This record gives sequence, structure tokens and C-alpha cells, in this order.
Amino acid sequence: MESYRAIQLRSQEPTLSEPEQPPTSPIGAWLLIVEDHGDLRAFIRNQMQRYYRVLESENGLQGLKAAQENLPDLIISDWMMPDMDGIEFCRQTKLDERTSHIPFILLTALSAQDNKLTGLETGADEYLTKPFDSRELIIRSQNLIESRQKLRERFAREIRVQPKDITVTSTDEKFLMRVLKIAEDNLGNADFTPEQFGREIGLSRMQLHRKLIALTSQATGDFLRVMRLKRAAQLLEGRTGSVSEIAYGVGFNSLSYFAKCFREQFGVLPNEYAASLSAQV
Repeated sequence: MESYRAIQLRSQEPTLSEPEQPPTSPIGAWLLIVEDHGDLRAFIRNQMQRYYRVLESENGLQGLKAAQENLPDLIISDWMMPDMDGIEFCRQTKLDERTSHIPFILLTALSAQDNKLTGLETGADEYLTKPFDSRELIIRSQNLIESRQKLRERFAREIRVQPKDITVTSTDEKFLMRVLKIAEDNLGNADFTPEQFGREIGLSRMQLHRKLIALTSQATGDFLRVMRLKRAAQLLEGRTGSVSEIAYGVGFNSLSYFAKCFREQFGVLPNEYAASLSAQV
């Protein structure tokens, strides 16, 4: 398959073919393409829209706004652009808690090693020089999506095992620690809503929803419910009260709903869980 050469030959439309094994991108995954060159932006869109839903911006300033408002699953951006170049766009994306989790591919005609290092040091996850083979762009994009899925599984697993023991090593994990602190402070408040959660963390309800989905595969309500159930299990293990006292204490206002959710999470009813602990003594 021919690589994209419209930068050198604007009148020549590249000949394209399907990848031998098309990637299986998550259904509904969003891609943001940020490129001031209309032909190249259209080329990337035509290649990627078979696997992603596509958003487009013409420069880094527009791209940053689009990323903050839409929280796409992947960003592909040019380096050299007016108003805000790709390096500054990438830097601001990675420093913003709303967008720090989004994988970022930087495209550039600058092939020197120093330029590549600059891009990677800014936080770009991948660096691709022009002209590029669209198959490579597709594969690199899919690899980033898959690696993000592994991180989601890891975060979700660690949150379920012990909420306070996540090792803080990245902007995303620091964000999760703040989320966990707010969630833990409000576990006993049955009226604590996703809107209130968003206000306390500094995001809109939808931004928080998309951020948590991206990091943990859990919507805000599901995230809070898992936290409450985990705390309930810890309280049952510590024998700190009856099942009903614990249920109300972690924010459930219906014992039947608490029992249903507890069984879905742990495979047994709360009283069975407590009885099994007593039998071990």
C-alpha cells in the first residue's frame, strides 16, 4: 500500500488498500484528528473512520477544546500547525486531568532524532514521520487502544481489591486517588449524586463519566456502588455492625437492593458472607 505523499504531490491521490487483518476497535470508540492540512486530514479520516467514530480540528487550539469537551479515546495530531502546534497541544493535553489519559499520536515531517525525542518527552505515546504507511498508523492506534484497556483492567482490579493501596505513579493515578478520596468521604451519603461528584472533582457530570469509563470501565454510578460494596465487605469482616446497619452506613437505603448488589459483586448474600467469616474463627 502506498504511503501518504500529498504533502509532496498535492494533486496525486494515494492508492489505498485494506489492512490484511483489520483491527477490532471498541465499538463506539472516538478518534480526534487534529491537522491543518485538509488533504491529509481527509486521508486520515477516510482510513480511520472504518474503525472509529471521528472528530476533526484544524489546529491545536481547536483540538484542545475538542479534547476537553468530548474526551476522545485517541488523538492523532500534526506537529506543525497555526495557533497552537502539536507539541504544545500534546503537553497541555497530558497535563490536564480531564484529558491526561488519552493516547496521543504525533505526526510530523521532522524526522531528526532530536525532534522525535522532543515529541516523546512532551508526552506523545507514538511518533510517526511523514510520509507514513496508513497500515502502520492503524496498527499503532489499535495497540494504544489495547494498552489503555489493560490499564483500565488494572485500575478496576486494584480499586476492587483495596481502594487505598493504588500506587501513585502517573497523572491518571493521582486523579483516581482524588476520586477515591471523594468517594470514600461520601460513601454514607445515599443522596450523593454523579453531579455532586463531578462538582467536587472539578468536572462536569459527563466529563467525569467519560473519564471513569476510560480509566476503570465503570460509569460513575457503578464506580460508587462498587466502592460502597467493598466498604461493606470490609465492615462485615471487621464485625462492626449488623448487615442492616452496615448497608445503611455505606449509603444504601434499601436492604433488598443492597443484598442484590452484594451478591452480584461477591457471589453470596451479605448474611452468608458474614456467616462464612464467623465459621472461620
